Amino acid sequence: MTTTRPAGGTDRMRQGTHVADEPSPAGPGEQLLRAIVEACSEGVVLCDSDGVVVMVNAAAARMAPEIMPGRPAASGGAAALFGHDHPEGDSREVGRGRLRLRVRREAFGIAHHAWYLRDVTAESARTDALLAERRRTEFLVEAGRRLSASLNTRRCARSAVELAVSFLADAAMVVLPPAGRRQAGWLRSVAGQHSLQEGVVTAASTAQVPGLAEALAGFPPVPSRWLDPGQAPQWLLPDGFGQAGHLLVTPLPGNGVPAGALVLARREGGPAFDEEAEILVRVFAARAGAAISAAALYQEQSATNAILTRDLLPPALPVLAGLDLAGSLRSAQQAGLIGGDFYDLYLPGPGAAGEPLVVLGDVCGKGARAAVLAGQVRQSLRALLLLERRPEHLASLLNRSLLASPSPNPYVTLVLAALRTGQRGHVLLDLAVAGHPPPFILRRDGSVQEVTAGGSLLGALRESVVTPVTVDLAPGELCLFYSDGITEAVGGPTGRQMYGGQRLQSALSTCAGMPASAAVERLEQISTEWLAGDVQDDRVLLAVQARPAR
Repeated sequence: MTTTRPAGGTDRMRQGTHVADEPSPAGPGEQLLRAIVEACSEGVVLCDSDGVVVMVNAAAARMAPEIMPGRPAASGGAAALFGHDHPEGDSREVGRGRLRLRVRREAFGIAHHAWYLRDVTAESARTDALLAERRRTEFLVEAGRRLSASLNTRRCARSAVELAVSFLADAAMVVLPPAGRRQAGWLRSVAGQHSLQEGVVTAASTAQVPGLAEALAGFPPVPSRWLDPGQAPQWLLPDGFGQAGHLLVTPLPGNGVPAGALVLARREGGPAFDEEAEILVRVFAARAGAAISAAALYQEQSATNAILTRDLLPPALPVLAGLDLAGSLRSAQQAGLIGGDFYDLYLPGPGAAGEPLVVLGDVCGKGARAAVLAGQVRQSLRALLLLERRPEHLASLLNRSLLASPSPNPYVTLVLAALRTGQRGHVLLDLAVAGHPPPFILRRDGSVQEVTAGGSLLGALRESVVTPVTVDLAPGELCLFYSDGITEAVGGPTGRQMYGGQRLQSALSTCAGMPASAAVERLEQISTEWLAGDVQDDRVLLAVQARPAR
């Protein structure tokens, strides 16, 4: 249907557009013009030079029913569509109720112009949906990046509430599961505020929040429309926030158990949590819960590892009468700080007879498995010392214990030394070397001697063979125990040379006159420089020095 202006219209219409009762020989007739305008897929509103509507096709009439021929186009409710300052050829979009129209102005003939209207409601909706989906995707990508950046539960919870108030709500709170005295910790963030609020609340208080107790128990979330924000207790919302208009409580799924709950609030007058928003919140909550759960598991495992490795680390070496002790342990797996090399000191119990015993050993393998075997050896020696304190007999008993061990390849090299004080400040070492590199003795003149002692590997042969020897240290002299991780270190100028026992003896000779701690530190530094940062094996050094005379 094409509506035209009545015949009583201006002559300009008849002369300028040739739409008249008698068409001009140079232009189309009115019927043809009507057919052309009606056939146009867009809405067409034809106006004269004064902006008065001359012709309206059916498409335009459906989009703007108030447009009538003979009236100015920019009158009444259509004023927003047709602006006098609209440049020719330019398009702009105008909202009309549920419709969104794209309006374009073009010259039509000499004195007329036409407005073209296109319904782009569906197109705009698709574009808006695409942009919204892109924003949601960007939000989830950023959430994944920030939530995975830490293995600390508090930092993960903080990232969760900060992300939530940036995209999902005006206020967000993460409530962690109750622990200890049945108190639940919480962290809260508010949009536009940089400060983070945190505290604790009793388990009974969490039941005051609609849906929170169920979320902490891991039940599926309750739709927001079923929650009454007016029932929220005062502690839930920050001071000055006002009455919540919309509330959403979502569980944070964890590793088999809930990692907490996410509480979101929007102010009165704000948009409600529709189905699309609730789906996004559940996806975000799943990622936040996984991050918090992983952080909690990591912290729990770290605490357990700290307890288990405490007895596997070398002991603090005390000050003993007449002698000084110093040690150094470097694990091939520095992240674990434990390995197959170890040293230990066993002191006689209160009131018990006997001498202090030092031991340095190297078990087969590396890492945690070797550290466990090393711990077993140390504990076995502690038990055997209740029955025997002679180093060579201890080595034999330990060999029998290792042969009965269920551990695979329970092979151990060991050097044991019972420490006795002699006359005039001398220190005597009763040594037993079982398959281990023999110690070096640094004399006061700077010369270095290798102890002539040896024995068989423990845990391999039914009967161990150990030849005991006694070493006499004059005041200031030092006995160095070491593992093969020192002598077999490959590095140097070419990166392919083995350090060897001769280089260790030469380095030890430069430590004459140094206290035991300084000598060990110097040898450790030389070994590290030789490796040039390439950690290949566990390395351990232990020095026993007769205290210099004053």
